[in-house]
Amino acid sequence: MPLADETATEQLGVTLAARLKPGDVVGLKGELGAGKTTLARAILHAASGDPKLVVPSPTFTLVEVYETKLGTIWHFDLYRLETPEQVFELGWEEALADGIVLVEWPERLGPLMPKHLSVILEVDGDGRRALLDV
Repeated sequence: MPLADETATEQLGVTLAARLKPGDVVGLKGELGAGKTTLARAILHAASGDPKLVVPSPTFTLVEVYETKLGTIWHFDLYRLETPEQVFELGWEEALADGIVLVEWPERLGPLMPKHLSVILEVDGDGRRALLDV
């Protein structure tokens, strides 16, 4: 699916948020700058009903947790993870038990990544492209 600009990426986030429920896991894949955090922000803005919600990239904190109208959403950025097992120090089991989980760089988890909706973002000329896979 082509994403011509940031607005198109945000609309995809709104569409995804409307379908999420507790227990869902979404893996956001793509190179640096492909739009993973932009998409996660759009999902969180839509889920919270607050377009001004501050959604920092969890690149350095590794995880941010939000209470939304859909329930608790855990936003993980695993780029700096050295081993998959380190995810357990971040509240991974709690996130899977009672929340909606957004994971940037899900490939860092290897076999620890549960069944999930995979959103692959690619730079495509001046825009981006999203591929969804269950």
